[in-house]
Amino acid sequence: MQAVQSPIIPVVGELIKNSPGTISLGQGVVSYNPPPQAVEFLAKFLAEPSNNLYKAVEGIPPLVAALATKLQAFNSIEINEENCIVVTAGSNMGFMNAILAITSPGDEIILNKPYYFNHEMAITMAGCRPVLVETDENYQLRPEAIALAITPKTRAIVTISPNNPTGVVYSKTALREVNQLCGTRGIYHISDEAYEYFTYNGVKHISPGAFAGSSDYTISLYSLSKAYGFASWRIGYMVIPQHLLVPVKKVQDTILICAPVISQYAALGALQAKDEYLKENIGAIAQVRQSVLESLNRLQGLCTITPADGAFYFFLKVHTQINAFELVKRLIQEHQVAVIPGTTFGMEDGCYLRVAYGALQQESAKAGIERLIQGLQTILGN
Repeated sequence: MQAVQSPIIPVVGELIKNSPGTISLGQGVVSYNPPPQAVEFLAKFLAEPSNNLYKAVEGIPPLVAALATKLQAFNSIEINEENCIVVTAGSNMGFMNAILAITSPGDEIILNKPYYFNHEMAITMAGCRPVLVETDENYQLRPEAIALAITPKTRAIVTISPNNPTGVVYSKTALREVNQLCGTRGIYHISDEAYEYFTYNGVKHISPGAFAGSSDYTISLYSLSKAYGFASWRIGYMVIPQHLLVPVKKVQDTILICAPVISQYAALGALQAKDEYLKENIGAIAQVRQSVLESLNRLQGLCTITPADGAFYFFLKVHTQINAFELVKRLIQEHQVAVIPGTTFGMEDGCYLRVAYGALQQESAKAGIERLIQGLQTILGN
């Protein structure tokens, strides 16, 4: 455990608490609530006395069936005899399930930098080694570099698209190349798609699990936390090859038994929401994104801002020698705005900041970005 980094969100949270009035551009959550159907379905849970008992490890059948319908319609993934769904307590749990199911201590998992910190933590906790591969200057995948990183100990390649922390969306070509590489080399492709609905400018989400012949080695991770405003309800799900069901159930039964059944009912309700629910809420985030981007462009010269068509993040490269965490501390204490340091995503060489805009309305986002811009200009002496 000493080798595992401490999660940064609570650390920054403590700094925010000590600096009242701080606007947080830190945690990756949305501002809106679950659809009303989620709450309505709680009555169905309460009406059935046996719901106080443990339920199937892989999820309650009506929710599993609803997820299969969604996967077919949105992701073009057909659930058949080759694959199956396991409902989890968020997609972080899905990732941990996958790592424990497919690795032995000492195995290697390939992560693309910058990585999502909880992925790196889970791999280290499992006694495995994260192997880091650099992305290009726009944080896009470099399949040829990934191929060179594969060794006899490699068990999986992880991709996150739309990406946390950069917000970039990987191309179909690059994802197919990585997926085919996994098939050829006999390793797994773990595809984290928690931000699947958050794409802008007409960019389409691509699920590697939909590629022909990929279901035997592709593990797809999903979450209701982001799109359905479901963060604290803790419901995600994974699509796994059928041959992994027994090991994944062993892991889940040991850690959790089953995802909270009351939350599974709420999730079933949330999935009944009309398309307008996602369209309106994500449309509002798209408007916030546009104004954030326009404001951030004033930092040209002080920062490099990479174009990003997904999730609700921008990843800034700040042109300074100041340590990223020190910069974050000063922004909170002196300018009352919080962001996340890039070091927690594996970016040790240089100063990087993740800016999250999903949790804010237009006005608070504007105020927060204004503080960030003025703070960086002041601290960096411009």
